[in-house]
Amino acid sequence: MARSNEKGFTLIELMIVIVIIAILAALAIPKFMRATTKSKQSEAKQILKQIYAMQHAYRQEYNSYCCNGASASAGSSIPVLGVDVMVTARYTYVITAAPNTFTATATANLDDDPDIDTWIINDTGDLSCTVNDANSLAL
Repeated sequence: MARSNEKGFTLIELMIVIVIIAILAALAIPKFMRATTKSKQSEAKQILKQIYAMQHAYRQEYNSYCCNGASASAGSSIPVLGVDVMVTARYTYVITAAPNTFTATATANLDDDPDIDTWIINDTGDLSCTVNDANSLAL
């Protein structure tokens, strides 16, 4: 049988294209997930810096830090400090305070794995991530 002049792709050509797309997706999806998680972490940094600033303003006026045990999550606030947490917030914020020191902690599970993303700021302004949920994602 002679092959006719039909236009189109062979099965092998289609399989090669599918394999290439699968390889590209396998490389791109983890990087996208990591970038998404890092952008979610900016929420914690922003609110913790706001808590830090408001704690120092409170201490200037009352000579001590406030709100030991105060917490806030999506759609709530810490009224004494004037800190409002957005309705779409992913983190829960907790303040531990004494007259001369405080620590504010933000925690969230950003990608439904066992790791809980944890950020802490203290009275000296040191902002650190003690458990980085983004590190649990593949590069």
